[in-house]
Amino acid sequence: MSSRRISTEAVILRSMRYGEADRILHAITPEHGRIGAIARGARRPRSKLGGRLEPLAVVRLELQTGRSDLHTVVGADSVAVHHRILTHHGAMTEAQRACGIVDRTAVPDEPAHAVHGLLRTMLAVLDARPETASEGLQLAFLLKLLYAHGLQPALGACVHCGRSDALVGFDAAHGGVVCASCQRSAPSIDEAAVTFMVEALGRPLAAAPVVESRPALQVRRVIEDLARHHLGVELRDRTARGA
Repeated sequence: MSSRRISTEAVILRSMRYGEADRILHAITPEHGRIGAIARGARRPRSKLGGRLEPLAVVRLELQTGRSDLHTVVGADSVAVHHRILTHHGAMTEAQRACGIVDRTAVPDEPAHAVHGLLRTMLAVLDARPETASEGLQLAFLLKLLYAHGLQPALGACVHCGRSDALVGFDAAHGGVVCASCQRSAPSIDEAAVTFMVEALGRPLAAAPVVESRPALQVRRVIEDLARHHLGVELRDRTARGA
């Protein structure tokens, strides 16, 4: 692949020390999906790059592509810095978790406008009101993230027979709820969990509904099972609280 210069907005997902003075970062971009890049000399005291390439930062990156999958950062300008997140433990935890999940689920070299936009919204919500960090917000983000990846759970009728009442389970392999007659081995799900998912997907992220502990566990299981079956990604260890 020939070398070329690209300019893109990016949310920094991860930033790692490399060698004596460099940084390697992962970022999500609208046009290029998840990218990896090296910022040479970014950790030197006089570097203009270092402070702009921390996780959660939104930046305009100037990148030089090359023969490897790792681009070279040649410039970075700040677009948004989430100061309030950085001073609130709960908001910081949720923001880091969101970035970690995006890092694991996003695909390199494929447009990711919806994923990038959703993460930007999540960070803006947490920065505007850090106290809103909650399990309901986290689950709403994850549901919307699955939707951004093309996975919308069928929640209105049984995915096997089309029955719209007595919906008692969720068949992740088929992507939706099932009735009592079709449940077979599908895990059970309460009406409250289904209602939460419908509301979470239908509302703006800033208006994520509250969720109680039992339906929250069921919704989390749905999200984990959908990601495993359809994205080939295991989320359990990194999203489950207390895991």
